[in-house]
Amino acid sequence: MATWKGKSRGTLLGFKIYVQIIKKTGLYSAYFVLLFVAAYFIFFSFTSTKSTYFFFRKRLGYSPINSALHVYLSYFTFGRIQLDRIAITNGLKHKFTFEFDGIEHIDNLLKQKKGGVLLTAHIGNFNLAKHFFDEKHSDAVVNLVVTDFEHRQIKNYLESVTGKSEVRIIVLKEDLSHIFKMKEALSRNELLVFAADRYLKHSKTYKAEFLGQVVKFPQGPFKLAARNKIPVLFVHLMREKNFHYHFYARPYIPEEYKASEILEAYLEDLERMVKKYPHQWYNYYDYWNDFS
Repeated sequence: MATWKGKSRGTLLGFKIYVQIIKKTGLYSAYFVLLFVAAYFIFFSFTSTKSTYFFFRKRLGYSPINSALHVYLSYFTFGRIQLDRIAITNGLKHKFTFEFDGIEHIDNLLKQKKGGVLLTAHIGNFNLAKHFFDEKHSDAVVNLVVTDFEHRQIKNYLESVTGKSEVRIIVLKEDLSHIFKMKEALSRNELLVFAADRYLKHSKTYKAEFLGQVVKFPQGPFKLAARNKIPVLFVHLMREKNFHYHFYARPYIPEEYKASEILEAYLEDLERMVKKYPHQWYNYYDYWNDFS
């Protein structure tokens, strides 16, 4: 797996344009503009296009023509879920429907009073998860553990138009101060959310097979849960047809409570999600070292 550089797709200007389109002409107009924006990225974001093509062609076994078509659909779907986030947090939540699948596992986790580790990935639209917690678990405190603060400008602008998120942020830092913040959060029976499918340079990693090839994954989230025997859920928020979102929560059922065991269960769950929602896998770089 190529090391992720810490940069995510998107520009501040692009977000500003879409916010204005949604406010002045509506969500459907923004989707229409997105048809052309997705085509733009096909030709002018070559590395992302190439890596996404290889994902469909080599990891999922699609034909060359289908792979090319699905690259476009992937870009379009990624843009659409960004627009959905802006729309839902600007008074258009009534246009969407929401399904809770496995929400009882969050109830069970919170009752244990140990806090919880929620493992997700760069798939779907987990940025909207707070709306699910607000509706079903308004008292749950969610801490998102992140590294990609290089796009602070975009996030700050989104907060200015969508309202400040109630999800708390814990930033991974070189001085390891984040470890104390995570322990404090767990002691208060709060939830820690990790997107555990990426690692940064100098991170300690595990190697495991994912979609037919060995990939590296960060050790931190899995070791944290295993060492402290913290309840673990695998969670994803996926967009489906007709403005419908599906929230999945699946429990890790321990045998030995080992980090490697949690990683294996996480990858089994993630592989199912990727195969079911291939257009919502958003690692737009050479994730499997297919270029080498």
